Amino acid sequence: GYHRGLFEDALEDHSREQVSGLLLLYSGCIFHVVESCSSTIHLIIQDLASLQNQGHSALLQEIKVLVVAHNIPTRLFPDWYVAVATSPVMCPQGSTQSQSTAEVVAECLTLLLKLAACIQSSEDDSEDTNESVHTLAPELLIPAETINYLYNAEECASPEDFLRIYLSPSQPALDS
Repeated sequence: GYHRGLFEDALEDHSREQVSGLLLLYSGCIFHVVESCSSTIHLIIQDLASLQNQGHSALLQEIKVLVVAHNIPTRLFPDWYVAVATSPVMCPQGSTQSQSTAEVVAECLTLLLKLAACIQSSEDDSEDTNESVHTLAPELLIPAETINYLYNAEECASPEDFLRIYLSPSQPALDS
């Protein structure tokens, strides 16, 4: 509901590019992969920032932006997919604790690339890929422990902090 309305508003109001990606729903958190043009992604992050500013009554709480990439030649996901992690997706105990945030993010991106390839290869075989994303390759879903680790990482910004950094002019040092 919320995401569909947000994406439809973005398309209607600004004649922007279609949104594709993945929404992974866990029992205590969600994980987004959003693919679109820069202006639509910026609009979505602005909406998430305003949503977070609603306080405890907001639909989504404690939001983090992990990665924003520009000028990607092809999309990972041909459409918008939703997967519900019905059983706990676990990673080896303490495996994220010994890694840097950059390594954990890279590991997540690797899993997402593999999951996208799996979805694309099975899309022709199945009429409803949305229903089968979790059963298709449960080992490729990002473990909830990993998401919690990234949520607590200082390097991952809230939507408001991300926008503040994104919109602030660069301040190069002027050494004479």
